[in-house]
Amino acid sequence: MDRSLRRFILAGLLLAASPLVLADSKAPAPVTAPASGYLAPPAPLQALVDAPRPPQLSISPHRDLLALTQTPPLPGIDVVAQPELKLAGLRINPRTYAQSRFVFGSDLWLMDVATGKEIRLQGLPKPLSIATSAWSPDQRYLAFNQVNAREGTNELWVVDIGARTARRLISLQLNTVAGRGYRWMPDSSQLLVQLQSEGQGAAPVGNSIPTGPDTQQTQAGGGVKAIRTYEDMLRNEDDAKLFEYYLRSQSALVSLDGKVTKLGEPALTLGLAPSPDGHYLLRERVERPFSYLVPVDSFPRRIEVLDRDGKLVKEIAHLPLVEGLPTGNDAVPTGVREITWRADAPATLVWAEAQDGGDPARKTDIRDLVQMQSAPFDQAPVTLAKLGSRYGGAYWANGDLALIDEFWWKTRRVKQWRVSPDHPTQAPALVREGSSEDRYRDPGTPATMLDEHGQSRLIVTADGQNIYRLGEGASPEGDRPFIDRVNLQSGSSTRLFQSQAPYYEDPQVLLDAQGTRALISRESPTEPTNYYVRDLAANGKLHELTHFPNPLPQLKGVKKEQIRYKRKDGVELTATLYLPPNYDPKKDGPRPMLMWAYPAEFKSADAAGQVTDSPYRFNRISYWGPQAFLTMGYTVLDNFSVPIVGEGSKEPNDTYIPQLVASAEAAVDEVVRRGVADRNRIAVGGHSYGAFMTANLLAHTRLFKAGIARSGAYNRTLTPFGFQSEERNYWQATDVYNTMSPFNYAENIKDALLMIHGEQDNNSGTFPIQSERMYAAIKGLGGTSRLVLLPNEAHAYRARESIMQMLAEMNSWLDLYVKQAKPAGKAMAAP
Repeated sequence: MDRSLRRFILAGLLLAASPLVLADSKAPAPVTAPASGYLAPPAPLQALVDAPRPPQLSISPHRDLLALTQTPPLPGIDVVAQPELKLAGLRINPRTYAQSRFVFGSDLWLMDVATGKEIRLQGLPKPLSIATSAWSPDQRYLAFNQVNAREGTNELWVVDIGARTARRLISLQLNTVAGRGYRWMPDSSQLLVQLQSEGQGAAPVGNSIPTGPDTQQTQAGGGVKAIRTYEDMLRNEDDAKLFEYYLRSQSALVSLDGKVTKLGEPALTLGLAPSPDGHYLLRERVERPFSYLVPVDSFPRRIEVLDRDGKLVKEIAHLPLVEGLPTGNDAVPTGVREITWRADAPATLVWAEAQDGGDPARKTDIRDLVQMQSAPFDQAPVTLAKLGSRYGGAYWANGDLALIDEFWWKTRRVKQWRVSPDHPTQAPALVREGSSEDRYRDPGTPATMLDEHGQSRLIVTADGQNIYRLGEGASPEGDRPFIDRVNLQSGSSTRLFQSQAPYYEDPQVLLDAQGTRALISRESPTEPTNYYVRDLAANGKLHELTHFPNPLPQLKGVKKEQIRYKRKDGVELTATLYLPPNYDPKKDGPRPMLMWAYPAEFKSADAAGQVTDSPYRFNRISYWGPQAFLTMGYTVLDNFSVPIVGEGSKEPNDTYIPQLVASAEAAVDEVVRRGVADRNRIAVGGHSYGAFMTANLLAHTRLFKAGIARSGAYNRTLTPFGFQSEERNYWQATDVYNTMSPFNYAENIKDALLMIHGEQDNNSGTFPIQSERMYAAIKGLGGTSRLVLLPNEAHAYRARESIMQMLAEMNSWLDLYVKQAKPAGKAMAAP
């Protein structure tokens, strides 16, 4: 069926009932829908949806204040259903000239880190609706973006920290279609903003009567290019004009007294960043020709340096349209990429350029050059580093010290080099080489701190000999986050802190350059996450800052255990087992269980078997995950390992199905052995790639009585140029694509499959048609399935009504096909 016709039919159906529900005639409807058309789950599940959420924290540049932004309850479907444009990979609210979003901060206050005292603010807008916020480099102000979708406003506000008052800075409206829309200048006296372009008139309206077809044409000899499947692309010239209208913005400088100085003419600006000295601006803007195949990030663009008046100083690059890349996940566009200002220099640009044509199949010793060019930009770029794989970013300290990362996805190899930016001819020193999969040997991330210009810089000890690293501390006992001081010369490290049982403590930032104090989050299985200041000296004194309560005290009795077991091929597996309150498997016997997972690819069986997560984290019960069904008496096995391993020259997906089945069999055998699950009453589920996994498990096993697949893809021929981590295209690995597609085995799906999908899914590869076609196949083959399309929802669901519907559907499905299934017989004793 033509896509536009299909959408027209679906739109008609949605007028009759919301959400759209297609049910197999043999499967009874789960619940009688109320007049609104949306279902409500049982009260215990509703309580999860409406549980209070903790605020978000942002630390000040001097690290002595916190800004706390309250996260409100879920928005209603009336908010989520506001007008939305889908253009060039962007989702735009035309009322506000902003990226579509539906959750805004509803309260803002400060906290003194030394005392934990809360500081309330005066003059905040009512109702408060904060999209983003940003501290000034000198910490005297906090800017925030106030968006009111109902009124169509997109405003810039500032908080005077000393006076503890907020005010709207300018009456002109921001344009936040392509970013935050504002950023502080390094001297903290002005903000660099993107304003809605004046004088454009009304938004262009397309002609409902076609003037001709929309055409595209290839050119012979272009070579093989991998073009991923994207949603929300431009479809015609009307879309292109609308895209230009909403993206076009006026750059300006705004002083703290509200004076607006416009910089040049309006442009299709994607980004604008001041140099650390504030004398120059780095601008990236797109231009025609646009594409119907790829999003805005691949459109032609110009990278330019402007002065503070908005006048062109230097064009750094003029990049062409990129419609596809060479095959492989290590493929990149040619020309300038990942360009930024060097944080420790007044005005020096740094970028990477591929030396292999961006093609990982081309043999060469040097893959990427890291280039630098300093103001006044009249000299040729200087090469800072020659890399054998792809540039992965840099950490800047000073002219004698920077760290440069490189990676190669194909082998999972990563390296980190120490370089001297002011002496680029000096040979780099290798700091680290390893595997990105090897969590046990990960040395952690270098610690940084904002300098007086608002630039992120490496924290270096006063003698210049040491840096700090913050890491997850993965181990066979689970994650134990740490802080290390690392000597730059010897590479030796001194552990300043490591999380210890029975708590999970995670360092957020160092609070001083001497490494004596850190802001940490702390939790335990029964205590929710709160924030503390930890003294890193010998006494390790703790000072509590926040006191967030358990949002669901009724579930305090949930039991959590990190379990380990083996797959039949010897690969070590892990999972997190949850048991409902007051449940004792020895006394009560096995329960119906919900298992949930998301497969992952590995190049090493050893890495695949490494333990993830921690047994000491808070039992966070969310409406989004499977733990929600602990409230309904189910046992839950969350994140059970599904490693897909392809060592050496082997590709993981060549044996996807047998490895998937073996992982599920091992998990089922383990929970049955433990006596916490009835073998005949187990369901499996997942979201996105986990949904793909779910359909495959039902197609290739009878391990489960039911499956729940949310926002999945089921026919890999609809994603012919790669999916997830698969590098090869369909024509290079036809058998792999076909074998991995559960759609091709729909006749084997004998157990009940519930599919839920956002009707406006924007994720690459998981278009709603994937679920629609899978449902039609199962129905046509006489299987048991149900399809629920949620109106106005994307890949993740946002409206309160949609989440309630999702939980009601899942609960009814589990009750009908799992809880009411015939038990396996006499319970097995727990070990």
